[in-house]
Amino acid sequence: MTFRVAIYAFPNMEVLDFAGPFEVFTTASRVYGRENPGQPAPFEVCTIAQSVGPIQARAGLRVLPDYTLATCPQPGILLIPGGVVDAELRNSEVIDWVAQCSKSVSVTASVCTGAFIIAKAGLLAGRRATTHWEDIADLQAAFPDVQVVDNKRWVDEGAVVSSAGIAAGIDMSLHLVARFAGHALAEATARQMDVPYVREA
Repeated sequence: MTFRVAIYAFPNMEVLDFAGPFEVFTTASRVYGRENPGQPAPFEVCTIAQSVGPIQARAGLRVLPDYTLATCPQPGILLIPGGVVDAELRNSEVIDWVAQCSKSVSVTASVCTGAFIIAKAGLLAGRRATTHWEDIADLQAAFPDVQVVDNKRWVDEGAVVSSAGIAAGIDMSLHLVARFAGHALAEATARQMDVPYVREA
């Protein structure tokens, strides 16, 4: 079974927040294909945005999304990166779309301050979650019904998974590779990327 991983792109998102998971899932499929020629890839990755046209990420990198919110095929995993999220939190179309999309995916995941977006969409109420260490107190203050966890690389609550700051999105994505395609592939992916494979958050 191939899981479509849809990564939401928005202005001023943190580059590694989306590029790290993108690299993990695409590398996992490449590694799998090398060992299992002719078999369907475990993951297919796409980027989505509110509208067509380039998205300028934090520090100026431009990203051209594959789909809009309206045209994106049904994902299996929805991933929300962080960055400067103030405008996204005020954007009811985005928040409503995340809330609706989360009902039909296997997992909604966030990296860094992407936790604020999924919290605003109501996905973290009564659940544990984490974010960048600088934003722990702000997340707890803004969403008192969330049990905010510090000093964890990621927090897996089943249908919702959140990760700490920036590079922690790589660890969380490897965890999701393990969850959906097995620890052996996650470990091989980490080795291919030359990053540590952290099995426990």
